[in-house]
Amino acid sequence: NMPFCVMGTFFLWFGWYGFNPGSTGYMHTAADAWKAALVAVNTTMAPCLGGLTVFFLRARVLQPKRLDVGGFCNGILAGLVGVTAACANIKPWEAAIIGAIAGCLYQGASMILPKLQIDDVVDAFPVHGVCGCWSILAAGLFGDPSEKHGGNGSLYGGDQFPTQIGSALIIIAWSGGWSILVLLPLRIIGFLRLSDNFQDKGADMMEHSPAKAYITHEHNGLTHTMA
Repeated sequence: NMPFCVMGTFFLWFGWYGFNPGSTGYMHTAADAWKAALVAVNTTMAPCLGGLTVFFLRARVLQPKRLDVGGFCNGILAGLVGVTAACANIKPWEAAIIGAIAGCLYQGASMILPKLQIDDVVDAFPVHGVCGCWSILAAGLFGDPSEKHGGNGSLYGGDQFPTQIGSALIIIAWSGGWSILVLLPLRIIGFLRLSDNFQDKGADMMEHSPAKAYITHEHNGLTHTMA
């Protein structure tokens, strides 16, 4: 249901304004308010460029060259994820670049997963995994120390990038390690996925009530649909 997908995407985007600008913690002074405003602008620029980049690539560059609204939505999320780490330390034009790169990285990862026979139906890993790593690294590349925004990017002579690489590796090791400890035993004992027969019939039909999201019945010659 693409309208619901779009609506959900905008719910997330709206929530991100509480997440990123809200992380300033307070707006007691004009400087604090300015910082929150900068974060809000960056939280707008990056998803715009992320979504438009993916939309353009799928419409004009990549087969089947169609207008892909689902890809547009995930591109928006890719931009949001990509800018979050550095959102308070960069200028809006840097946020736009970060968002566009996040869109490209998302698209590349989304194309690679099927080739690796990895089933990720909502592209969660391309959006949050790949673009999350890009977000960490972007915080070490962008952000001019002379602007006094807290940035220390290597593109401006700063030395933050090695720290960001180390941080990304630690996060990957922590989350990956715990995921293996939890999920590998479940896979071994057969609890990680549903059986083929179960999936063929559908989880809704097999274990949910009602078995369908929409129940259709006829009354006095009229068809009624109830959610």
